[in-house]
Amino acid sequence: MVKPLRTTLAALCMGASLTALAAQETKVTLKVHHFMPHDSFTQREFIQPWADRISQESGGRIRFHFFPAMQLGGKPAQLLDQARDGTADIVWALPGYASGRYPLTGVFELPFMNRSAEAGSQAMWDFLQAHGQREYQGVHLLATHLTDSVLLHTRKQPIRSMADFAGLRLRTANPVQSRLIELFGGAPQAMPINPVPAALARGLLDGAAVPWDVVTSVKLQERVQHHTETAEGMPKLMHAALVLAMNQARYDSLPEDLRRIIDANSGRALSAHAGRLWDTRVVDTGRELARQRGNQIHFLAPEEQQRWMDAARSLDGEWVSELESKGYRDGAGLLREARQRVSQYSGQAAR
Repeated sequence: MVKPLRTTLAALCMGASLTALAAQETKVTLKVHHFMPHDSFTQREFIQPWADRISQESGGRIRFHFFPAMQLGGKPAQLLDQARDGTADIVWALPGYASGRYPLTGVFELPFMNRSAEAGSQAMWDFLQAHGQREYQGVHLLATHLTDSVLLHTRKQPIRSMADFAGLRLRTANPVQSRLIELFGGAPQAMPINPVPAALARGLLDGAAVPWDVVTSVKLQERVQHHTETAEGMPKLMHAALVLAMNQARYDSLPEDLRRIIDANSGRALSAHAGRLWDTRVVDTGRELARQRGNQIHFLAPEEQQRWMDAARSLDGEWVSELESKGYRDGAGLLREARQRVSQYSGQAAR
């Protein structure tokens, strides 16, 4: 009886060793899909370095194949669904493009919600980890971050006061931006970003509400003359919220050691890093390119910005009503919590 037992134990040990060895030798290639060009700041300075770190730390066992500019097909609003159904393994997506489907994420896009992308990105990570399971069912969040702040870019006349919005046709990216421009007296024109430069050149638009990141990616500074930012030291006009997300089943299928490598390079720290990149390098580059064109950058007077902030408060109530209409409870409490999380990190932000 001893010999068969030893033989069985040896076989079990060998099987376990082979299983461990197979796990260590597992190599995967992850498809990454997003809507920005291959030479965009997003690809070059954020996603690519992140992927390179993971590839290096995994000894080349995790590799990434990038598909920028929607090369796998579909529209930007469908990216998160593509992550869910496995069309892509990882997506960098703007949930706000899928109107109404990500209301919890949308709280961080409310006007004058954030003072920096770095602080808001960390607050959004914590908030969605606590409450976002329903919105992100089927995907594994790797990072949540804000872009640099949306600002106003106009062809001919600067925007220095609310009265300057009257009749201006301004491109917007989501319903919240449209409602804000409407409240201020402008004429919002919802459209994707790619047609915007041509629409400005043809006089079909008077301006656009976009962050510096988008301005430089489509060379919008060549189509406008004026850029309006919020007052120094006061909350920003609004931000766009983005997520880096992975197909949940694909993540779960990875060996534990590879999941640990991904986890160590993701989460709140990656979210903060992304926000900091947009707060600093993106903003500095955008302003410099605008000045090189001879464009003028205007900053709101604090008292004028306060008027804008007072007028925008009604959008908080609209967000609460929309959220509760989708079955969430205590929308006002969730809004307070989101603001508290932003305040928690605002003192830690680089600027």
